[in-house]
Amino acid sequence: MTQQDYSLAELMTVAAAEAFRGNGEVLATGIGLLPRLAASLAMKTFTPELMMTDSQSWMLSEPNNVSGRAVSDRQAQESWMGFSRIFDNVWSGKRHAMVGPTQIDAYGQTNISALGSDYQNPKVQMLGVRGFPGNSICHANSFFVPDHSRRVFVPGECDVVCSIGYNPKRLPRGYSLDEIDIRRVITNLCVMDWGGPNHQLRVLSLHPGVSLEEVQENTSFELAVVDDLAITAAPTPEQMAIMAILDPANSRAKQLKDNPAGDRRRLEESRNV
Repeated sequence: MTQQDYSLAELMTVAAAEAFRGNGEVLATGIGLLPRLAASLAMKTFTPELMMTDSQSWMLSEPNNVSGRAVSDRQAQESWMGFSRIFDNVWSGKRHAMVGPTQIDAYGQTNISALGSDYQNPKVQMLGVRGFPGNSICHANSFFVPDHSRRVFVPGECDVVCSIGYNPKRLPRGYSLDEIDIRRVITNLCVMDWGGPNHQLRVLSLHPGVSLEEVQENTSFELAVVDDLAITAAPTPEQMAIMAILDPANSRAKQLKDNPAGDRRRLEESRNV
């Protein structure tokens, strides 16, 4: 596949799908169109054991496309998955959610509730903590960040701590840091995990044409880096074809501002022509 053949949204979707590799039979929940597409792509390729719902109350043997319509006539509603069963699944730990926090701090704690130091009188009121506390304690989570910046990766702690992270001072009684399970962080600049020293956020790969300096400049705390820092893998022709089936209206192209090319080097080449 040539460099100009994929967009940044498609590159991020493929990178996000890797977060579900080897998960086995767990409920994959992607919050937002691209995370949902990523989970579906993982199920259709390298992790067929994944469980997915139709985003309402039915389990599916084939992931539906992001418009909510069946991918094929063979798609089956395998079993009912109402709220009571969802909660049983969450509490058992058999779930991996990919979510989009508004703020992430150096501990991996996140915020979707409100912005501003005064919680009683916030500058911006958002969703509230919703399911983040229980989800982060009970099962694996990954983060999807469309705009990697210091507004997202904040200094100190999040304005409102909505989910558990690797902060010993906020661990619930009886919990240890080893029980916290935050997997991957997919951004428009790179792929990261929490595998650095003392669970430090660590850069695993840079998207084509992105420098490590740019990633660090857009993060408010120090990052660790793997020794074998890689370039994020481009989508394969097979993955591109599956994404086209799962998203026939190409809604993925509308999820990022201007949806630039997935390889920045192509942009530089075109400017220099």
